[in-house]
Amino acid sequence: MAAKKTTKAKSSRTSPARKTRKSAARKKTSRKTAKARKRRASTQEKDPRGGLTAAGRKAFAGKQGAHLRPGVTKRASEMTPQEMRRKGSWAVRFYGRAKLPRLVDAKGRPTRHALSAHAWGEPVPKTVAAARRIAAKGERLLARYRRIKEAGR
Repeated sequence: MAAKKTTKAKSSRTSPARKTRKSAARKKTSRKTAKARKRRASTQEKDPRGGLTAAGRKAFAGKQGAHLRPGVTKRASEMTPQEMRRKGSWAVRFYGRAKLPRLVDAKGRPTRHALSAHAWGEPVPKTVAAARRIAAKGERLLARYRRIKEAGR
């Protein structure tokens, strides 16, 4: 009778050096996909027209523990006093500073700071004067909020 041939297991066929190369390649591609995933997530979180998307606000809440709300885009006549206070505070804080951040980049495109106005229902400022007009509107909203608050007492 002839002796029965035995086959080696598949894992033993590959050399140890080849195994390490494969695992290194696998790790390298997984790192690349993780970076791509991270990049994709951040682009989905930022609205290209300005501000954050709902996913971006949710991600920020997960990371920072803060509860961000979308900007108030209603007309002044339709706003509640709290909405007046929020929008007025935002406008003065963003565009009422003594020294404003850049509103357009080197190519003439609006910066994220300027685009935030769109998320709040305001025209995107391209000049300092336009930004100051938004800040003045915020001051008027805050004054109106204070008048309503005083009348309620």
